[in-house]
Amino acid sequence: MVKIPKKENKNIEFKEILTVDYHLSEERKQHLASQMKYLLDIGNGEAIYILGVKDSGEIRGLNDLELEESLRVLEEIAKEVGASFKKVEKFSENGKKIAKVLISKEKKKKMDHLIIGVCGHVNHGKSTLIATLITGKKDVKKKNWLLLDVLPHEIERGLSADIHHAFLAFKENKPIYLENPLNKKEKEKAIEIADKVISFVDTVGHEPWLRTTIRGILGQEIDYGILVVAADDGLTHISKEHLGLLLAANIPTIVIITKIDKVGKKRVEEVEKEISLVLKRVGKVPFLIKNENDILVVKDKLEIVTPILKTSSVTFEGYDLVYKLLNSLPLREKEISKPFLMYIDKVYNVSGVGIVLSGTIKQGKLEVGKKLLLGPNKQGKFIEVKAKSIETHYFRIKEAKAGLIVGVAIKGKIKNEEIERGMILCEKELKPKAVKKFEAEITVLSHPTRIKSGYEPVFHCYTIAESIKIKLLDKKYLKAGESGKILATFKYRPYFVRRGDKFVFREGKTKGIGSITKIVETI
Repeated sequence: MVKIPKKENKNIEFKEILTVDYHLSEERKQHLASQMKYLLDIGNGEAIYILGVKDSGEIRGLNDLELEESLRVLEEIAKEVGASFKKVEKFSENGKKIAKVLISKEKKKKMDHLIIGVCGHVNHGKSTLIATLITGKKDVKKKNWLLLDVLPHEIERGLSADIHHAFLAFKENKPIYLENPLNKKEKEKAIEIADKVISFVDTVGHEPWLRTTIRGILGQEIDYGILVVAADDGLTHISKEHLGLLLAANIPTIVIITKIDKVGKKRVEEVEKEISLVLKRVGKVPFLIKNENDILVVKDKLEIVTPILKTSSVTFEGYDLVYKLLNSLPLREKEISKPFLMYIDKVYNVSGVGIVLSGTIKQGKLEVGKKLLLGPNKQGKFIEVKAKSIETHYFRIKEAKAGLIVGVAIKGKIKNEEIERGMILCEKELKPKAVKKFEAEITVLSHPTRIKSGYEPVFHCYTIAESIKIKLLDKKYLKAGESGKILATFKYRPYFVRRGDKFVFREGKTKGIGSITKIVETI
């Protein structure tokens, strides 16, 4: 006897019979195509159709002609959504036939992907720049920034207070504009057809949220940075601090001057000179982009050269060069062959899905169904979980590789409130350990007096933000501009860090940078 699977909450559909005359009529065909697309979405690219079975699960059965016609109709529907038959199994029941059809939608060709962190002072136009780029629309009404899925209190205050993610997709070297960046289906379609995608990490420009900006820069495996400087304000102390963070993290940086429509040509030149002087002081070569040939000159020299572009979101001046530069940025090498590792940035509890963890994959690759470790918790333990599904910008995928911003739905014996930012999701092969103490070499960038043993700054590494207690190992004191060796102890709970990891430490403002040289104590 043929065993009929249950279809509740699965990518399974029963069809009694499909006929050419009825089911391939335009209206009915589109209805069935929409249904199949939904099943493919929830089935992560696969759907199962049982032909010859009533919706109740009762076997009706088909003769040979009815079965062949039903299969032909189903194949046409599959073509409509870009899918095809992967496997067809036929069974007989009391002289009548039924068929089980596995339909698969092949994922698109390889897509190039870059992550760009966007920094700058509050009201200098970071969010507006991104929103204008992804829509291709001039910001005449000064409201484009609202298209980045901002929070209610951000709209009320008129400024960003958290990290936002957006993307700019390219197909055949041309940007794919989004009519409505808040429409998930439209974003999914753009990702599906794109051959290059740039994910923007829109950071916070307001000084009280500096730790959020640091998280955006250090925690997202950023390939390139954009420093936004408004032509009317020019460089501010926040602009310089953000530039320092990008350079400390060894991130190739682009400077974009915004709001050039608000000031005269002379003022724009003054700001450009001011930026150039600061860049030269830190060993970077400023290069004003005036045409496409300039882009060809600098695109593979961004470790040393810092391009400067001048733009207006109101007139769209300079945006053609921004698009060309972004599209020409070379991919940066990723550690694909190492065990999967992702630092958790945000934790969601999604209705019907469960716990979803978002972040940028630091190394390796992740496949749906993979068993993983999540931790360390406050006791230094790692808990086994399973990856149920993976999405990037609302587009569901079977596999994700290093450098991609993803949301991973997990299943395991852990509660939402037990998961915190700064924990990791990784493969067992990584053999992670919770670290309590480590040695490091640090450089003090700025401090009004001096640093001594017992100093307790906030340690920022990837998405970790935790107080540490410092003991100087080779000097009694450290002043601004000086370097030294330290022993650092996490004050409240352990984290996963490794030798070679770079970090920033701060107390209000950024005080210094460092690199871990030795793991001293694990749990």
